[in-house]
Amino acid sequence: MLQTIRSNNRLQLFLGLLVGIGFGFLLQKGGVTYYDVIIKQLLLEDFTVVKVMLSAMVTGMLGVHVLRSLGLAQLHPKPGGIGRTLPGALIFGIGFGTLGYCPGTAVGAVGHGALDALIGGVLGMLAGAAVFAAVYPKLTPILNKGNFGPLTFPQLFKVNPWILVIPVSVAMAGLLYVLERTGL
Repeated sequence: MLQTIRSNNRLQLFLGLLVGIGFGFLLQKGGVTYYDVIIKQLLLEDFTVVKVMLSAMVTGMLGVHVLRSLGLAQLHPKPGGIGRTLPGALIFGIGFGTLGYCPGTAVGAVGHGALDALIGGVLGMLAGAAVFAAVYPKLTPILNKGNFGPLTFPQLFKVNPWILVIPVSVAMAGLLYVLERTGL
């Protein structure tokens, strides 16, 4: 079945559309597609966004590693490095703080009619992607600075992934519990 999906581009696009609609629906139901919720997160007044992200990270990490352990999925990490991470983090942070949306929440906010997310968010992302594509050849030397390749933490520490997945999942779940109990 998975081979059928991999070999059929139209099916992949259709499944991607369905997953995207589901993701947007869940972001909206989680309350993280609203400008006020995101700004309150940035002001450390409302931790709804952190709770949603931690929940997604624990679920995704456990799910991917279970599928990987069963031989149903493979990891294909992209190369990382300071030259890629630092500029990307700065651009993301400036856009997030200025507009009040990250890429996923901007698209989700458009789904419930937020024009600021459409104009500033989606159109801004498209313009930014176009500018990046146009100047990419000139950026390559900067992007390759401090390149450490497609390295994962288990590979770095030379341990079975579950040695890290379990304690990190427990720590994230513990943080979720604390945030929920304190009312943040």
